Order: sequence, then structure tokens, then C-alpha cells
Amino acid sequence: MSLIAIAAQVILFVGVLYLLLIMPQQRRQKKWQEMLSQVKAGDRVTTSGGLRGVVFAIKDDAITLRVPPDNLKLEVSKASIVSLVTDDK
Repeated sequence: MSLIAIAAQVILFVGVLYLLLIMPQQRRQKKWQEMLSQVKAGDRVTTSGGLRGVVFAIKDDAITLRVPPDNLKLEVSKASIVSLVTDDK
């Protein structure tokens, strides 16, 4: 095989890798950042540790959650929020 054919295969491999792995991850990251920017007091959220609660207060990099059944107030990292449930009724 010539050096040009090998280089073309490497470039093709990198292109396919970008399309299948890197681009979808960048989209997910952007969507997650947008979701975090929309979190407000009163929203129901789930953390990466599995805690479910209602946002009580928001600081720069932390969120205070009110967690049932005893309405405990827990401060968690904003980055630990994985999903947001808004009540748009």
C-alpha cells in the first residue's frame, strides 16, 4: 500500500470517529448545559446520586434541594443535576 492510501484511511477513520462519538457527545453536553441554566426554584430535579427533590435555592455552583419525606434541605453541586421536571400545566 502506498503512503497516500494509508493516510486516506486514517483520515477516513478519524472522520467516522468524529461523526459517531465526538459530535453526539458535544450535543448532549450542550443540551445538559442549557437544562442547568433553566433550573429555577420550585423545579423538581434528580441528581446523579439518585436524590429526587424540589429546588429550594440556587447559588453560583450549588443548589439547595428540599427532599421528602421529612423536607430535609440538602446542598448539592449544580453539576450533579441530571434531569429536570417542570410543571407546565
